[in-house]
Amino acid sequence: MTSTPDGAGILARARALAPALRERSEEIERARRLPADVVELLRATGVFRMGFGRRWGGPELTSMEQTAVVEALAYGDTSAGWCAMIGMDTGLYASFLDETTAKEMFPHLDMITAGLLFPSGRADRVPGGYRLTGHWQFGSGITHSDWVISGAFIFADGRPEPAEGPQDSRLLMVPRGEVEILDTWHTTGLAGSGSCDYRITDVFVPEEHALTFDTVHGGAGPLAQPEVHMRNMPGVPLGVARAALDHVRAAITEGGRWTDDWRAQTTLAACEADFNATRAAVYGALHRQWEVLAAGGTLADLTPDERAALPLSRLHAFRTARSIVTRLYDLMQTASVYRPSPLDRWLRDTTTMCQHIVAQDRILQSAGAHLLGGRPEFALSLGITG
Repeated sequence: MTSTPDGAGILARARALAPALRERSEEIERARRLPADVVELLRATGVFRMGFGRRWGGPELTSMEQTAVVEALAYGDTSAGWCAMIGMDTGLYASFLDETTAKEMFPHLDMITAGLLFPSGRADRVPGGYRLTGHWQFGSGITHSDWVISGAFIFADGRPEPAEGPQDSRLLMVPRGEVEILDTWHTTGLAGSGSCDYRITDVFVPEEHALTFDTVHGGAGPLAQPEVHMRNMPGVPLGVARAALDHVRAAITEGGRWTDDWRAQTTLAACEADFNATRAAVYGALHRQWEVLAAGGTLADLTPDERAALPLSRLHAFRTARSIVTRLYDLMQTASVYRPSPLDRWLRDTTTMCQHIVAQDRILQSAGAHLLGGRPEFALSLGITG
């Protein structure tokens, strides 16, 4: 792309692309990754540059705008929406890198980053940087990425660093060409995301290509926060749930066969109610957080209820989407079971995405502990750094 559309422009392009993505869904699932031309179609929407700030020449979309774009793409195809949500984090990571270094790493704004942030690898300190080795899972979009970011524990002279207390970790960025992709992604759903395992073996990573979320370069702001990459995740389940609702409604009203069927009426109404409430909770929590951060506040300025609302609305979006799709699948009965029925694919996609950590009970515990002044097990889910 040679120009940067604003948020409305990127959203319009995403919505325009959704029907083509829906037509390619069966092909995407069979390939177990996004075809190269689909990646370029996504790139052309501007989705991968959403997180770059205006000082970079980027659109600097708010978290709400990012979520809406992801929602529009997932409405077309779940895996495409998922890969867009992951791949657009490049601009978000740039805030935690030295600006000169980041501009060398990302010569254009449409570059794609994949990888696993949890420290599953080992980074040994050497002059000028680290030697990185490890095996990571869930590299969503790694088959078409430009950079791979990976969490690793730090070692010095063969020993954990520091010698006492919790071991330090870093996020280290490596060019895709230095990463070995392992073809492990044979799954229930989200097959087209290509979320393969990957391996990095004794690769030198310069110090300036390592980052932590507690060190911001180039100015703070709403997008330079430790949990920023998690905010737009609900766009995927919301997009899928909306697609399923629209699909079933169209199928029922076609020819008017079921329009007066009591079961169809009540099921659709209940699912719509759940969808509307869930979507409102997601965007409401995001809006409140953005309001505080844009005014110069920090995550600590949110009330316990407001801070808990963020991960709770995210978890609820994932679980509610699965519930909606399951009920609609049952409503359509045998028509749902034949592939390539989109309901079959959406059932498997939502089942798989609900296994992600953001949809697990650890998030409920962390939110509940924060509400009660207790100790969260998964602090990052609440945007807490300590």
